[in-house]
Amino acid sequence: FLMLIVSSPSGAGKTTLCNRLRAEFPDLRFSISHTTRKPRPTEVDGREYHFVDQPVFQQMLDDNAFAEWAPVHGYHYGTSLAEIELARGTAKGVLFDIDFQGARQIKAHYPEAVSVFILPPSLDELERRLRGRGTEDEAATRQRLANAKREIAHYGFFDYVLVNDELEQAYGRLRSVCY
Repeated sequence: FLMLIVSSPSGAGKTTLCNRLRAEFPDLRFSISHTTRKPRPTEVDGREYHFVDQPVFQQMLDDNAFAEWAPVHGYHYGTSLAEIELARGTAKGVLFDIDFQGARQIKAHYPEAVSVFILPPSLDELERRLRGRGTEDEAATRQRLANAKREIAHYGFFDYVLVNDELEQAYGRLRSVCY
């Protein structure tokens, strides 16, 4: 059973790379995290995230329902134990698209998990990608850029580090880690 953790700062291409893996390997179940963040216009509850309010998230914390959780960009995110068990029963592996804090917690509970950190080619390119998405206001974009420097500092914790400078090459490198 493969447990694959993919992490990166916002805008480095983690979600794009993970979506390609999911499309090519349908037996790799995507772990849908819970979040207190509001959905973006194209997001659907239960597909990208389980969108919950703070009281529901807190109740899950109180019930020890998370394998990992962390505050990220002013919201809470967490992977439920139920998501992992669902994957164990229905798939050949599970794909976690989580931040470095969650990656550390998953590795602590499941040392056999394989962790990959995706780096942008540069901070300037990261800023260009974040601004090009147009999904956050200026304050949120600045916060994500500031957080990126802190997140990047943790790359040494991961089993593999990939630079997403060219999508096809980066995907090939990610694919080779798990298959």
